[in-house]
Amino acid sequence: MFGYYTELALRSLRRSPVLTALMVLAIGLGIGASMTMLTVLHVMTADPVPGKSARLFYPQLDPRDSQGYKPGQEPLDQLTWIDALNLLHARRGSAQVAMTGGRVTVRPPQGEGRAFFATARYASADFFTMFNVPFAYGHGWSSSDDGKQARVVVLERKLADKLFGAERAVGQTLHLGKEAFRVIGVIDRWNPVPHYYDLSHGAYAHSEEVFLPLETAMGLKFGTQGSMYCWGSMGSMPSDKRLVDTCAWLQFWVQLDTPRAAADYRDFLIHYSQEQKSLGRFQRPPNAALHDVMGWLAANHVVPGGVQLQALLALGFLLVCLVNTVALLLVKFLRRGGELSVRRAMGASRQSVFAQLLIEASMIGLGGGVLGLLLALGGLWIVRQQPAQYASLAQLDSQMLANTLALALVATLLAAVFPAWRACRLPPARALKIR
Repeated sequence: MFGYYTELALRSLRRSPVLTALMVLAIGLGIGASMTMLTVLHVMTADPVPGKSARLFYPQLDPRDSQGYKPGQEPLDQLTWIDALNLLHARRGSAQVAMTGGRVTVRPPQGEGRAFFATARYASADFFTMFNVPFAYGHGWSSSDDGKQARVVVLERKLADKLFGAERAVGQTLHLGKEAFRVIGVIDRWNPVPHYYDLSHGAYAHSEEVFLPLETAMGLKFGTQGSMYCWGSMGSMPSDKRLVDTCAWLQFWVQLDTPRAAADYRDFLIHYSQEQKSLGRFQRPPNAALHDVMGWLAANHVVPGGVQLQALLALGFLLVCLVNTVALLLVKFLRRGGELSVRRAMGASRQSVFAQLLIEASMIGLGGGVLGLLLALGGLWIVRQQPAQYASLAQLDSQMLANTLALALVATLLAAVFPAWRACRLPPARALKIR
């Protein structure tokens, strides 16, 4: 029966090619515009660490002086060196990491004349396990390597390939500036989107190329990159402001595996703030916050409001296209009242006629979906030409491809329900008499 209905639908579509083309175009335009923006929104709001985002938390403290204090202010986004080390050594979570970004001079084995800069991440040992960083070869460093400022380094695979060949990189000696490091691991392809673990470099920045222990980098006075917020008298500060307790510049994450552990850690942050206030370091009332990954992204408004607005406008355009499709389908089906009445008079039930019309609408929907898919690919290509940081991420993955076709089909079927129902309600006798 399905094959028979399909044959009838094809005949009907061929009899009115202009009307068919208009409906396919209306659906295609709506699907193309909406899926372009929904794909961008999907990429920008994706969980960057699936299965673990609810267990990774970003603690915040407020160690500032009382100048400019206003009740209800948010605590600082980053930690001072002293506070980061205190939280790190307290080990109140199942894992914790203090870190920052930097840039290092890589001196390849090919010679000094070929030195180049590479982005770096200075972090404590739990970084790799906390953030599910995949290793192609080797492993990360240990907490004991942190303590003794070990000269070890982990490379991103592309850089390892360039320098030594990824499969031969582990065990090699790499010079960063004037210092020699031993390569102990090569990270497989890894680029979480958004760049949640350090938003100071941009929400959609690429992951780093070189990873080394935080305390090693500080001991060697390697340069850092990222935002730094200082307060108090600038004149009394030492040349290296990173180590004073009045400059916040480090990111800190902690893994808390249960809601109870998260609640306990919030209490710990308050008690820690009270303790530091009693020691004279903190001057403001205890002010702490603790966000999980998705909460941290929301608090920092990682998804630009303009993208959300454009997605809503695109969905509104799709709705307009569907309303036009309803009108076109209603005209098409009612014009076929005589043909449908003949089928009814020959014994076809209303349900059979209704099914026939829905199959015809589904074919229009599939045609519109294919057109919409092509338009979405073109729209995403245009997005990728924009100067926005997230532009290069606008790619249609398999999930969104399937969603495009499914949305086109479902939307068209929904648009066809009323016209098909209305056509089935025509009295066969009156339609045949008019005919």
